[in-house]
Amino acid sequence: MATERMNQGADFNVTEANSINEQEMKAYIAEKTKASEANIALVLKHEQAYINKAHENAKGDVDIDGDDLTDYILSRKDVKLDELTVEGILDAEMDYLMEKGLAGYVD
Repeated sequence: MATERMNQGADFNVTEANSINEQEMKAYIAEKTKASEANIALVLKHEQAYINKAHENAKGDVDIDGDDLTDYILSRKDVKLDELTVEGILDAEMDYLMEKGLAGYVD
């Protein structure tokens, strides 16, 4: 998830996301990004905290700005990753969620 991926916002149903196979998603992200499982878990942990603070609309969807999300993750004290790595992990996660029909773009 990041710059172009979500600048226009993404529909993301938090309830549906809780039903995904987390290990399968992490393996998918690792294959696409070559990031370590620890780094993937760290980015996803902070992403989830950011999403939990976001407001849902009437449909239960959350509109997330990719740049804001990336900046939030990079600002966490325990994140020692560069911006491209964080964006790659988020982009791969979004690809996975879109393939599973759990997320999409808002025009």
